[in-house]
Amino acid sequence: MATPLRVLVHGGGIGGLGLAVALARRGHTVEVAELREQLDALGVGIIQPSNALHVMRELGVLEDCLKAGFEWEVLTICDPSGATLAKIPQPRMDDAPANNGIPRPALAEVLGRAAAEAGATVRFGTTITGLADDGEGVDVTLSDGSTGRWDLVVGFDGIGSPLRTRLYGDRYRPEYTGFANWRVTVPRQSEVRGVVMSTGNLAAKALLTPITDDLMYLGAVFAEAEDFRPDPERAHEQLAERLAGFGGPVAEALARVTDPAAVVYSRISQVTVDEPWHVGRVVLAGDAAHASTPHLAQGAAMAVEDALVLAQELDAADSVPAALRVWEERRRPRAMFVQALSRAVLKQETGTPTTPEEDELLEVGIPGAAHVLVKPY
Repeated sequence: MATPLRVLVHGGGIGGLGLAVALARRGHTVEVAELREQLDALGVGIIQPSNALHVMRELGVLEDCLKAGFEWEVLTICDPSGATLAKIPQPRMDDAPANNGIPRPALAEVLGRAAAEAGATVRFGTTITGLADDGEGVDVTLSDGSTGRWDLVVGFDGIGSPLRTRLYGDRYRPEYTGFANWRVTVPRQSEVRGVVMSTGNLAAKALLTPITDDLMYLGAVFAEAEDFRPDPERAHEQLAERLAGFGGPVAEALARVTDPAAVVYSRISQVTVDEPWHVGRVVLAGDAAHASTPHLAQGAAMAVEDALVLAQELDAADSVPAALRVWEERRRPRAMFVQALSRAVLKQETGTPTTPEEDELLEVGIPGAAHVLVKPY
């Protein structure tokens, strides 16, 4: 678009900050409304697969991500005792690294700094309390009482998206899958130089993911009641009980976990907005539109792809509505592939019956999906 736009991004997570960088560097006026008081990203660490790293290069922050994280190339599969069953090289997109593990706070810092340097503004402790789209622009009221008029409002406000509720009511509430993710940061073992996945004839799978030279995180998924919450006094013991059948590096990692407060517990839910992801000049992206289970490690990657592709389509189109239509045509098939295969893998691992369509996806599998997703988005 020849004329610079005024864009309000609702949510300062990975996708929202990525969009702020992409748009501000293109000369648009960007403001991010973030409910938190600072960019103190929750959680432990994430995997940036090659397609996410390709986006980081386009945003100009690849080297900062690699410096803050731990680059790796090979997935190691082990049995519950820790014996190696297979080593699987991971594919690359162009010359981007295959994967990078990075602490979530470090990634938030990298993207927040890049957004500020590009000229974007982050307004903390703020959320949208009112909006009116007249077709030519969106009048927005924020929780601090301020008002403004924007050419585009983008909801990167997560799986519990308040903006999604404003657009669609309660039609797309998060759906709990019946499983939850347990994660905890521990010192990196020298032999863990990429993701180590331990699995076998157990109702569990454990992963060790390096995120810096000194740190890695232990993650495990278990079936949990929807109302279950770890005991704040013994969460580390509850995790150890669930992983009691594992030896080797998983057992070594568990032995280092002595603080229950260090254990991060999150229920695994998903959201699929079946209607168009945009209503007028207001659009949802990332987990607000298409949250997946974590089995392909593509949640954050899909969010930053959403961000970069939206910036590209705003470059190419002659109007905001036209850009949003083409953007969704590009993004929906890829995001739905990730969501559908992730859910199929979860069902397969837990012995839940799968549909014929899911069985077909499972023939692609996680290794095949990695090769699909390193193709251009």
